[in-house]
Amino acid sequence: MESKVPPRIFSARRRIAARRRMLALQQQPNPARYLIDDMVEDVLERLSFLRFEPATALVIGDYTGALARTLTAAGVAVTEAEPGTGFEEEQPYPFESFDLIASLGTLDTVNDLPGALVHIRKALNTGGMMIASFLSSGSLPIMRDVMLAADGDRPAPRVHPTVDVRSGGQLLQRTLFADPVIDHRHVDVGFRSMERLVGDLRGQALTNVLADPGPALGKAALAQARETFAAAGEGGRTVERFEILTLSGWKR
Repeated sequence: MESKVPPRIFSARRRIAARRRMLALQQQPNPARYLIDDMVEDVLERLSFLRFEPATALVIGDYTGALARTLTAAGVAVTEAEPGTGFEEEQPYPFESFDLIASLGTLDTVNDLPGALVHIRKALNTGGMMIASFLSSGSLPIMRDVMLAADGDRPAPRVHPTVDVRSGGQLLQRTLFADPVIDHRHVDVGFRSMERLVGDLRGQALTNVLADPGPALGKAALAQARETFAAAGEGGRTVERFEILTLSGWKR
């Protein structure tokens, strides 16, 4: 009989540690927030376009609190949840049903993504909507090349596997969401050094949480990584790309 246990790609312990570090870094002056800000703006635009006015909402992963504040101001009863403080996305939700569930920047590091989507659907009221955004295929192309160059003939697992648009559509169909919509967009950001990029990744909980993360880079490999990163840029700035996949659907 075929096993139904999902493969262990990501470490739950490392994932929680990365998000806890992110929560601490977000308390410092001028933290990196451009990806979560983009996701929050997108959710609000979708709700406005659809003229959907939920009475209750669950917001997962928005460490800025911006989405919850905006929804609350519109009269929505909002519950917030954060994986870094104990919320389990791969377990049935310990909440009542919601009209809206917005999951922002977390589903790309769960081992059982279909299962996580099933839990979201079950936590929706009939007629409720899910909006889930996370980094997808095509993200961090320069960092991927940098790590390959640094590792040489013995590449180590350093960058996460990701979901593409086609797979996202299949996931929504598989988990029985009605009227599924799959969108992707990119955010380009310029960096003056590889260290600045790594700092932004840490500040947004986007660092390596693989179960098998590979060994740390040695001095020579790190120097090669810096050189490759700088060579990919122009005028002292290297532009890295973040691809955001958004899955939305309804419970009918």
